Amino acid sequence: MKFEFLGTGTSAGVPAIGCDCPVCNSSDPRDQRLRTSACVRFIDATGQDRVFLIDAGPDLRQQSLRSSLCRTDAILITHNHVDHVFGLDEVRRFNVLMQESIGVYADARTHEALCRVYKHIFDSKSNMQPSFVATLNAHTIEPGVPFELHGVRVSPIQLLHGRLPILGFRLDRVDGSDPGPLPLAYCTDVSRIPPESWPALEGLSTLVIDGLRHRKHPTHMSIAQAVSVAQRVEASQTYLVHMSHEVGHAETQDQLPSGVFLAYDGLVLTGSRDSG
Repeated sequence: MKFEFLGTGTSAGVPAIGCDCPVCNSSDPRDQRLRTSACVRFIDATGQDRVFLIDAGPDLRQQSLRSSLCRTDAILITHNHVDHVFGLDEVRRFNVLMQESIGVYADARTHEALCRVYKHIFDSKSNMQPSFVATLNAHTIEPGVPFELHGVRVSPIQLLHGRLPILGFRLDRVDGSDPGPLPLAYCTDVSRIPPESWPALEGLSTLVIDGLRHRKHPTHMSIAQAVSVAQRVEASQTYLVHMSHEVGHAETQDQLPSGVFLAYDGLVLTGSRDSG
């Protein structure tokens, strides 16, 4: 069981276009951040390799090539913002390699947006002519209603991204075998955790949480706010994602408490002893 950070940057990515700040000019590869997304890789009880994507942002093609992804068995979508879904068209290559359709799991609001933006995929019969499009199956999910995929229990968590309700995901291995970094909760683009969602963050090995920048922001947690959540949750390890170019990796990591780390692109977690 492995969890990989495919991207850890904010919507503009790092380096940002046209910026000459110290982080955008940094030679530290951990300061180069594609748009935030992740994947879970494991072998199921039948011996089959499985991959779940969490979000499919505009850098998905580049991320897939870098991480040698050749399949995805499910795509979990947190919300419909551009930096989280505008790579969905790229998964058509996985359809070709797998010769299978792919399930997309999202709430009703997100599916409505996806069907509008990707009409050529979800309503392919209306296309003027046959073309190479992804084959996707839409599954509507709800906060607090878990479902199982290939031996992993996925529990959608209600979060708030400013005023917008979005989803986080808790992942648990159903049979307890090779849990790796699980139980894990993935909570990107969050500014507030509703009271009813805190129980879903209990007993975690790994917490992944939004930490946009040092200054406060109306729709994202600051690093200090993310650290406060980490201290309340008390997961074995906490990783911050969705960082802007105001956050230099080395100097910020030196300021974080024990057990809290800045994630970086390509980081792979395999268990509770990962140290970033």
